[in-house]
Amino acid sequence: MIRFTALLLPVGLVACASYPTPMPGPIRCNAGAVQGFVGREARPGIIQRAKRRAGARDVRVTRPGQPVTMDFRSDRLNIEVDHRNYIRSARCG
Repeated sequence: MIRFTALLLPVGLVACASYPTPMPGPIRCNAGAVQGFVGREARPGIIQRAKRRAGARDVRVTRPGQPVTMDFRSDRLNIEVDHRNYIRSARCG
């Protein structure tokens, strides 16, 4: 009987252990929520409103011919503008 009790003691201690709260999932951008901004001038206020509406952590504005990195980030809103600074497209990544 003493051996059986000794085996249950570690199980009881593990059951009482506290575990850290899991980290929240990654922020995901929603480009569908900002398609209404396409065709508008890419002023700073518009860019910030688009970022908030998409739920993005970061925003990147790209201009014609501008080199960009090909890294994918699910929390980034990419806004592509034309030569007149009007928004051509908005996508996440």
